[in-house]
Amino acid sequence: MTYCILETGSKQYRVSTGDTLEIERLAVEAGQPVTFDRVLLVNTDGQVAVGSPMVASATVVADVVEHIRGEKKIAFKMKRRKGYHKTIGHRQELTVVKIKEIKTQAAPVATSETPVTDNPLPITS
Repeated sequence: MTYCILETGSKQYRVSTGDTLEIERLAVEAGQPVTFDRVLLVNTDGQVAVGSPMVASATVVADVVEHIRGEKKIAFKMKRRKGYHKTIGHRQELTVVKIKEIKTQAAPVATSETPVTDNPLPITS
């Protein structure tokens, strides 16, 4: 099973091919493809490629399904015995995307079978 971790809208998402997720609003028309190039990790059948900070030449292709507004969040402020109360509501603009494909041509940086032995600070007695 192939999955990756991508970053968009200052948030990170774990996605696989065929997943549908709601992310912050993108300036792309509904029905158009969108490419995410900020891929932080790719796992292909146990072969893990970890970026520093991004995995080179790894992209995620998705289709924009629709643009929606999230559920309403209520912020209520009140100071007791002062007669002050204020209600503020907010609905986040969201984009629903369906993951089509995870493209990668990078070799794995670290796998789960091989331990990392690089120690930048050697221990001296």
